[in-house]
Amino acid sequence: MNISLVREDDGTHNFGKLYIDDLYFGETLEDTDRYLEAGGEKVQDDTAIPRGRYKVTVSMSNRFGRPMPEVHDVPGFTGVRIHGGNTTEDTAGCPLLGAVRTASGIANCKGVNERLMDRLHAAAARNEDVWLEVS
Repeated sequence: MNISLVREDDGTHNFGKLYIDDLYFGETLEDTDRYLEAGGEKVQDDTAIPRGRYKVTVSMSNRFGRPMPEVHDVPGFTGVRIHGGNTTEDTAGCPLLGAVRTASGIANCKGVNERLMDRLHAAAARNEDVWLEVS
């Protein structure tokens, strides 16, 4: 399964769209894109993950106390998860996933994140690798 996060940085918010196997899935919000893949400097808890291709699995999150999508081997980051949240205050580098975009972030996160977990569990049952491509 291929997940694509396509950023639409507007200079104020780092909005984007998430696609699964080229089909639109939801809205994203991230911290500031500091172009780490091009040599930008990371600001702790206020920097989006670098563009790239990352393996995704489901694992137990100590912070959230439940299984969640984990993004592996992100340079300069640990514990990156795809999860719900409404503003950049709700993330420390993790991509947030919601159903709609608002003036200050995203909303209606629960359902779309549950659907993502369903898709990830189905891929695991098929022994299918899951990849996240951030562009």
